[in-house]
Amino acid sequence: MISLAGRDILHSAGKFVLTGVGLGLLIGVTLTMAGLYRGMVDDARMLLDNSRADLWVVQQDTQGPYAESSSIRDDAVRAIRGLPGVARAANVTYFSMQVRRGATDVRAMVVGFEPGQPGSPGALAAGRHVTRSHYEAVADVKTGFALGDRIRIRRHDYAVVGLTRRAVSSGGDPMVFIPLKDAQEAQFLKDNDAIVNERARTAANPAFNRPGTPGLLDAVQAAQSSNHNVNAVLVQLQPGWDAERVAQPIRRWKHLQAFTRAQMEEILVAKLIATSARQIGMFLVILAIVSAAIVAFIIYTMTLGKIREIAVLKLIGTRNRTIAGMILQQALGLGLIGFVVGKIAATSWAPLFPKYVLLEPADAARGLAAVMVICAIASTLAIRAALRVDPAAAIGG
Repeated sequence: MISLAGRDILHSAGKFVLTGVGLGLLIGVTLTMAGLYRGMVDDARMLLDNSRADLWVVQQDTQGPYAESSSIRDDAVRAIRGLPGVARAANVTYFSMQVRRGATDVRAMVVGFEPGQPGSPGALAAGRHVTRSHYEAVADVKTGFALGDRIRIRRHDYAVVGLTRRAVSSGGDPMVFIPLKDAQEAQFLKDNDAIVNERARTAANPAFNRPGTPGLLDAVQAAQSSNHNVNAVLVQLQPGWDAERVAQPIRRWKHLQAFTRAQMEEILVAKLIATSARQIGMFLVILAIVSAAIVAFIIYTMTLGKIREIAVLKLIGTRNRTIAGMILQQALGLGLIGFVVGKIAATSWAPLFPKYVLLEPADAARGLAAVMVICAIASTLAIRAALRVDPAAAIGG
């Protein structure tokens, strides 16, 4: 019995393999898009893991500090530390900016932390932790900084004394950790001209520059130039305590919002990256349709080129099921070649992407199954054309 699938592969190997490679690159893009979504989810979870917190205490009626702005007074941490079930609590600030190293800029999330407390950098890949209260920093390796580099944040230069790995924001920006006091100053620091104008405006206000009230103007200007706000308080609980049980009195009596790990993950995954997830889903649907169209066109073209051979098979009594099986084998073979090429391509170029691409084996297995199903469906057009061939075409009828 002549095998049309085997004959095509043997006698049109170059065309068949080249088509498989083209399809494979398309499949590689599809796997990469799925990996981008997985990477965003993993970035969000790594952000929570790196904070090492059980509760996030933020401004009331906000979903901060990652999804939206949050600002609370830094002395709120004292009351939270005294609550039953709280093992440790620490202030933390987050803000994104362009961190400068010489003439180059790097987009990073700057984290202000208290050493040894929740929110501080975890295990280091190189160097040491911050030991001074000012002008030292720990950076993620993704920033491209090296030990000893001096980076500029607002007006001040910081020496990179340690490097960490996979410390990223929910958007994939690498983190730079600096002492909390420095971060509080940098987050709301104004330029010199703005400070001079603000001081002149305050001095011109009679309410702040009263005759006979010495020191009032200086006190007001000092209050305006200092920052006592943070974005969140990170809380670690004592063993055996339920996070929701500790969060309830914070919400009720402290006039603050408190989120558990599950609630914060819901905010980051289901809300913050929801739009990106839907956009990636739309791309995946489009790529699946395009892949199906390519397979259908190629298999249909190959089938039309062998009308006489199919007619001969029908003339000698070959069943329609056998002919259909041959065409289906051809389509599945093309899909298998495409998937192998696509998986190799996605694995090769994934590390080159600026955002983290997480290629999971389970996604690859589901991708292979989807490719086989798409190829099987795409072959139906060619199968229908083959089954309509008149056996008389074998003898020129």
